[in-house]
Amino acid sequence: MIKVGIIGASGYTGGELLRFLYNHPQVEVVAATSRQYNEMPIYKVHPHIRDCDLSFQDTAPSDIDADLVFTATPHGASMKIVPDILERGIKVIDLSGDYRFDNIATYEKWYGLTHDNPLDAVYGLPEIYRDEIKKASFVANPGCFPTGAILACMPIASEKLTDAFIIDSKTGVSGAGIKPTTATHFPNCSDNIVPYNVTTHRHMPEIEQEINKFSSAKVCFTPHLVPVIRGILTTVHVFLKEDLTSESLEKIYNKFYHGEPFVKVLDDGEIPRLSAVRGSNYAHVGCFQVDHNGRVVIVSAIDNLVKGASGQAIHNMNLMFGFNEKESLDVYGIHP
Repeated sequence: MIKVGIIGASGYTGGELLRFLYNHPQVEVVAATSRQYNEMPIYKVHPHIRDCDLSFQDTAPSDIDADLVFTATPHGASMKIVPDILERGIKVIDLSGDYRFDNIATYEKWYGLTHDNPLDAVYGLPEIYRDEIKKASFVANPGCFPTGAILACMPIASEKLTDAFIIDSKTGVSGAGIKPTTATHFPNCSDNIVPYNVTTHRHMPEIEQEINKFSSAKVCFTPHLVPVIRGILTTVHVFLKEDLTSESLEKIYNKFYHGEPFVKVLDDGEIPRLSAVRGSNYAHVGCFQVDHNGRVVIVSAIDNLVKGASGQAIHNMNLMFGFNEKESLDVYGIHP
């Protein structure tokens, strides 16, 4: 049994962390912090979590006594608290972007922040860095867009089959966080599809960083906001250096993800759908279709709040503490 704390537990990712942790037989949640909702019962903010006897507390990170702390904090906030937590011998999984980059200058350029406390962290994508995560005391949880995009691209990148990836992602409104904005106001996003940061999204260099560890291919990325609550559907377009059939591509993906508990490679050209992964930690990868110009299309689907955030963080926790990888996460998506 381990003791776990969550800093920034009142947001969507905090709620998902609590949902999975309260189904985990090896975990006791000892702290769930929130300044805004100090002393408020958790179910008042996360109404689906009814049997939790905790209330939010405005607890200082230095006062949390735990084996592991999840920092579900805004970009720029994690760097101010993570070093002190680690110095106390507590393991950390950070869900912000503060520690995802190998090069601090890249972070500062794309996030517009000065990084005051650079540290080395393991990039928390289990399908690529499982062995490193098992030995880590500090894991940087990947971004939601990068998770879907990297999983769709990596088998091709590892075989060095293309010179460029064109990545188009559609995300649900929950990806913008719990705080309402003009962009997420229902009349503005309903019945609408909105491309945004079309060439300048800060998740692009994160995708590029990881793909370029396997391939020198160029990476291009554009996100779109679509009127759904959860999910990211990513469509990847590539022109291969050699002619391959759909069946050959499917075999490459099956080999790459063989034995992976949360990546399902779909067969016979099946196209992933958001509803099939909603609420789950599964990623579906499929399509593998080739057109008459030799363009290959790969599609992935994830739940942005689960595989794209909190579920992946729980997966990382399971690896760090030697638990069954699928503990508390082994649930299928909700369809329809």
